[in-house]
Amino acid sequence: MTEQPTPAPGTLHHVEIWVPALDRAVSDWQWLLEDLGYTLHQNWDNGRSWKLGPTYLVLEQSPALTAETHDRCAPGLNHLAFHIDTADRVDLLTSKARENGWTLLFPDRHPHAGGSHQHTAYLESRDGFEIELVAPLARR
Repeated sequence: MTEQPTPAPGTLHHVEIWVPALDRAVSDWQWLLEDLGYTLHQNWDNGRSWKLGPTYLVLEQSPALTAETHDRCAPGLNHLAFHIDTADRVDLLTSKARENGWTLLFPDRHPHAGGSHQHTAYLESRDGFEIELVAPLARR
């Protein structure tokens, strides 16, 4: 087994997202994470995780949930933002996301809702979780 380098201090170890319905969340997220290069890391009755480098992302339907919905506008996690290599790839992933039940946010300003300095898609899952897919604009 090849020894992995020690992650830089401050690098995220993992992010855990509690979801109201694991099957629906896996359907929403798995294709995206795997398309971005994440691989299945863990799989158990109430959860799944995918890993990329030293960081993994967990989806869990915890029995300790106290609410059935996520409100990204309430205190807590608002969104996850992923680096994407090109604007064309952002557009491709946006199309795939919409085919997989995600809703494009700010469609009137897409793909520059975050400003003219980047090509970004803001998407919301069926459970109200937001992601950003962010590519730098090509230099001229």
